[in-house]
Amino acid sequence: MTEHPSPAKSAGSSPVPGFTPAEVAGFERDGYAIVRGLAPRLMVDRMIAVTEAGLRSGEGPVELEADLRYPGAPVSREQEGGHTIRRLKEAQGRDPVFTEWVRLPGVLARLQQLLGPRVVMPLAHHNCVMTKQPQFSSETHWHQDIRYWSFTRPELVSLWLALGPETPENGCLWVIPGTHRQQFAPTQFDNKLFLRDDLPENQPLINAKIPVPLQPGDALFFHARTFHAAGRNTTRQSKYSVVFTFRSADNPPLAHSRSSSLPELLLTPGE
Repeated sequence: MTEHPSPAKSAGSSPVPGFTPAEVAGFERDGYAIVRGLAPRLMVDRMIAVTEAGLRSGEGPVELEADLRYPGAPVSREQEGGHTIRRLKEAQGRDPVFTEWVRLPGVLARLQQLLGPRVVMPLAHHNCVMTKQPQFSSETHWHQDIRYWSFTRPELVSLWLALGPETPENGCLWVIPGTHRQQFAPTQFDNKLFLRDDLPENQPLINAKIPVPLQPGDALFFHARTFHAAGRNTTRQSKYSVVFTFRSADNPPLAHSRSSSLPELLLTPGE
């Protein structure tokens, strides 16, 4: 991924907040970067209200834990907890607050540093509120987001926003630094393209994992090829996170693929 310059300071104005050169270099090296307190508290509270209303109503497209059958999830909709919602899908269309979030100067400036001046938000991937409920949440194994995506280049950036505290106890994300720059053999994955944890050759990789604890309003930028995973929520409180993904304008989705199945939002129009 090409490094782009820091946001410029225009005459008579304050600089747009963005990554420092050292932070951009860290993203290039590790495949992720954390920004503390990027979302204002009032915006976080609005997102929580929208999330809780969506969970109560069940309206709009949702993904159920039972449908994925990841470890820890109910095995069917008919079992106890079978209608536990894992994701509120198509979040961007649920309330204007989500578009306001991705258009914040501090968000856009950082995305431009990582992707280039023209940033596009695909709506076919992520575009959701991830939820982990206390009793029926599941475990997500090691994977790269790009595994089921189809773009000209595998160079996309995802943005994860914590709406509450995220810790290993309630299922925060874990990442394996530097994996966005590595190549892997097909034999290292299972048939769902999760990294196989039973292979000795994968153990040094998995042993390099680190947790990403976050507080409300903290944001995690990570490359679509960075390996990440998440555990179950073992606490008594639900955990909510908002996640979108972004590409540069010159990295379009492949025609007739899932990646081109929904419209996209152009965040930084050209001149």
